Amino acid sequence: MTTETSTARVPELFGHPKGLTFLFATEMWERFSYYGMRTLLVLYMVKHLLQPERAETVIGYDALKSALELIFGPLGIQPFSSHIYGLYTAFVYLTPVIGGLIADRWLGQRRTVIVGAILMAIGHFMMAFETLFLLALFTLILGNGAFKPNISTQVGTLYAPGDPRRDRAFSIFYVGINIGAFFSPLVCGTLGETYGWHYGFAAAGIGMLIGTLIYVAGWSTLPPDEHTRTAREPKRPLDRDEWRRLLALAALFLPVAFFWATYEQQGNTIALWADTRTDRSANLLIWQGQIPVTWFQAFNPFMIFAFTPFVVALWAWQSQRNSEPSTVIKMALGCFAITLANLVLVIATWQAGAGQASWLWLLLYFAIVTIGELYLSPIGLSLVTKVAPARVVSLVMGMWLATSFVGNFIGGWLGSFWSRMENADFFLMIAAVAACAGVVTWLFNRPLKPILRT
Repeated sequence: MTTETSTARVPELFGHPKGLTFLFATEMWERFSYYGMRTLLVLYMVKHLLQPERAETVIGYDALKSALELIFGPLGIQPFSSHIYGLYTAFVYLTPVIGGLIADRWLGQRRTVIVGAILMAIGHFMMAFETLFLLALFTLILGNGAFKPNISTQVGTLYAPGDPRRDRAFSIFYVGINIGAFFSPLVCGTLGETYGWHYGFAAAGIGMLIGTLIYVAGWSTLPPDEHTRTAREPKRPLDRDEWRRLLALAALFLPVAFFWATYEQQGNTIALWADTRTDRSANLLIWQGQIPVTWFQAFNPFMIFAFTPFVVALWAWQSQRNSEPSTVIKMALGCFAITLANLVLVIATWQAGAGQASWLWLLLYFAIVTIGELYLSPIGLSLVTKVAPARVVSLVMGMWLATSFVGNFIGGWLGSFWSRMENADFFLMIAAVAACAGVVTWLFNRPLKPILRT
């Protein structure tokens, strides 16, 4: 939790500190760059980079393939690509633990964000060179680790303890994330599919540079670094109540990790389903033709900012009637939504038979997944800034984001079964994993509610 020094009056815009606007815009462009590259990643590997005539030119290819085959056995192009996707998206969410520690102990949140942003811009531009592909992913992982926990932490430290605007601020911030994620498949995906993969990757790099410049421009509106605030306070160990809160958060780590393992199939096996098993012919009032595969990755972020006002209004309505679910129950409902979304694709598979399923099934899938995400992700970020002690808040935020490390690693492994299973069986497997995560989370509600006080 933030210290009382955060109560100083700061300039406001639309009822929130001005710093939120700059953090919103910075995160929007960072997510544009991240999702723009992620949209292309599996398709780029399967269709282009990992074809036999090119794969051997990639620095580190033989070593990585040998290491993975030692664990998982012989890997074809698709399973190997899914493993790379899973490793990349996993380590993107492990390195925030290190980034949070660096910020809390030495650099502070603001300077660590700058370091991360520059590294990510470099990594995106490195993607233009096929031989540097794995080194580019490594650079992006390091940059995201420095950037991700510290930008989210600053949203919370804009507000004094107990400020009711904090949850709304994270919902607003989450909309910024998804505006960037919405436009990135349309821009980076279209450039990559139409003009060449490297044009899409370059667009992602430009987006990261724009985000960095916006962050620097808003420097004076940002909250003081937490390590600067706490440096003046006596060093003391965590007390019993603080440890109880941290252990309560830790109890949620594993089921949340399995949520991300199932959710992250969007950029992996769902992209392959859209490419090969979906009838993408659309006859709309304003547009006709084949929907590009990468455009499906824009469905979820568009629905995030379309659905957020309604979800927030529903929670407010429930709160007035003392029926709003607790934070933990909301997370469980988020897991069950992923189960339902995958059952929709099971039905789509049965209905299509040996042919292709209508793209409207994917539209319904993304709608349900989006509701599940809104019930878990933004409130999880807000929860961390509420219950974590100020002197370790970035580290704890990094650890919370690390649930996605475990989830994405598992998700990559699950995705490797795509070409070895019938599609309906695969979607049933993903639905079952999400359902188990939901049940475990629900069972945690009663013991954790008084500790988390939510």
